[in-house]
Amino acid sequence: MSQPLPVTVGMRVRLRKQHPCGSDEWTVTRSGADVGIVCAKCGRRVMLEREEFERRVRQVVFVPDAE
Repeated sequence: MSQPLPVTVGMRVRLRKQHPCGSDEWTVTRSGADVGIVCAKCGRRVMLEREEFERRVRQVVFVPDAE
C-alpha cells in the first residue's frame, strides 16, 4: 500500500483523463474525506472521494507554500 497523497487547498493537479472542455488541469478547493476540484479552463466544480482522486491524479503541477 502506498503513502496517501498530501492534498492541500490551492494545489494544481493534472488528472489522467481530460475534461470534456479539453483541459486536464484542476485546482483543489477542498480537502478532507472528499476532495473538491475546479477545472482550470471552464471552472466546473467536482467533488471526488479521496481514494478516487488519488487514483486519477497523474501529476502534481503546483503546490502552494505553507505559511
